[in-house]
Amino acid sequence: MNLAKDITNKLRYKLSDKFIQNFSWLGGAQIVYRFFRLATTVTLAHLLSPVDYGLAALILTTNEFVNVFAQCGIDVKLIQSTEEDINDLCNTAYWLNWLIYSSLFIVQCIVAFIIGWSYKNIQLVLPICLMATGYLTIPIALVQCVLIQRENRMSVIAVTHMLQLCIDCILTIIMALLGMGMWAIILPKILVAPIWVWRCYTNHSWRVNSKFTLKNWQEIVKFGRNILGSQLLTTLRNNIDYFLVGTFLGVEQLGVYYFAFNAGLGISLGIITAFGSALFPYLCSVSNNIERLKERFFKGLKTVALITIPLILLQSSLSPFYVPLIFGQKWVTAGAVPILILICLSAIPRPFGDAASQILRAVNKPDIDLKWNLIFTAILVVGLVVGLQWGLVGVATAVLIVHILTIPIFTIWSSRYVIATHPDTILKTSI
Repeated sequence: MNLAKDITNKLRYKLSDKFIQNFSWLGGAQIVYRFFRLATTVTLAHLLSPVDYGLAALILTTNEFVNVFAQCGIDVKLIQSTEEDINDLCNTAYWLNWLIYSSLFIVQCIVAFIIGWSYKNIQLVLPICLMATGYLTIPIALVQCVLIQRENRMSVIAVTHMLQLCIDCILTIIMALLGMGMWAIILPKILVAPIWVWRCYTNHSWRVNSKFTLKNWQEIVKFGRNILGSQLLTTLRNNIDYFLVGTFLGVEQLGVYYFAFNAGLGISLGIITAFGSALFPYLCSVSNNIERLKERFFKGLKTVALITIPLILLQSSLSPFYVPLIFGQKWVTAGAVPILILICLSAIPRPFGDAASQILRAVNKPDIDLKWNLIFTAILVVGLVVGLQWGLVGVATAVLIVHILTIPIFTIWSSRYVIATHPDTILKTSI
């Protein structure tokens, strides 16, 4: 009876932990979405050609590269800021968001014509421009979304993303069955954008309470420039292999690689993203207490390791069986299975690197995270260029080797650096 009581109390304590709650909501939403995503991937694998996949990859990658300039640290600064500063910063952030996203809309439309000319394919212009229309709705509710995260109400964020992404999947399946080709991937993402705006806007009471103002904008920009640099490099890493494969190996080979990447890394990346979203506000709330910061950081690492590592190993080992069964024999014939396995295994160290970046940002050291991202990106690009000599398998092998060798070093170094330079540690040492 005492043993059962102890187990019950421990379980209750763990479930009451805010990080576990947030991670459970975000992770659960990702699992639900991935079931829908699996059905979508199976449908697309049977109905779309590698060329359709390749064109969609170019469009989405272009949008991803432009969108990275919106990741300028405004959200991170609002989550990290004090209660005394939050109101002024929110008003400034609201107007800054409108300036940034309106500019990105114009930039992406210009880039659309450049991409169409570069690939000598004018049909790429319209979908890239349509993808840009989402920028004109995001500022309406972006501050509310960040404040919801700051308050650790991740259940709202989780349900919002789940609704948006699941409806995206349903529409994609319908459009693929209607024979819409690459538009089946692109158009739903445009149509579901208002769902996010509606959910975030109605789930927080904050409203802009001033006329146009950029008060304290320097504080946001100073902090955010390092975040923007890190995000630029992260987006470059996440997409440079697509561009290299498409340029040197062709659109059809890009379609095979894009399929393998999404089929192999989709579930894992969903969990890793949920982990990072839950961990950052959890660390920020105790960033002035080194003991609690250490406890929460290592608890987060342990939690994500127990979930992701077995899942990744299981998925990669079963891929030779489920790929032909679920997605079709044509992807086996195209050589997607070994690529899928290699990319899948590269996910093992990724959450640890993400956690290391989050703890550096939580203690106001985004400049160090930027330097790491610069080094990591340079190493990856060199690896990819070398890997191209052996085709798609060489590219996937380069991705795996670089992640396995570099991320553990960064994670260990970052945790030791934060502990060694934290004011609490310095004070105790001096005493």
